[in-house]
Amino acid sequence: MLNLVNPDTLPPPASKYSHIVEVPDGTRLAFVSGQVGMDRDGHTPEDFSAQCAQVFRNLTAALAAVGMEVSDTVRLNAYLTDSAHLATYRELRDAWAQGHECASTLVMVAALAAPHWQVEVELVAARAR
Repeated sequence: MLNLVNPDTLPPPASKYSHIVEVPDGTRLAFVSGQVGMDRDGHTPEDFSAQCAQVFRNLTAALAAVGMEVSDTVRLNAYLTDSAHLATYRELRDAWAQGHECASTLVMVAALAAPHWQVEVELVAARAR
């Protein structure tokens, strides 16, 4: 359904993502707000890896709530507070994505809305009606 494109007129992706994701007509869209490493009980682990794993569990749950899956992800925007966590983020993101290479942006930020949050990820997903 989604057309993943990496044209030879652009540099190759620096990681596992696609430069362009084309969504066909008649497709249902879902916009998922930024998810942080907090579980449904309000607990946030201190460890970056554990926070990141929770973020991806939250994104999976959000997609499931609207009848979508990880493979329906069109775009992923991630915000990290420490570039030292880049490799860990990419490893966990790639495991979560299971080979799906959506469009992606990664930004290093000084802080998120709560001082103990280290990662936030939002996404857009699309699925045929």
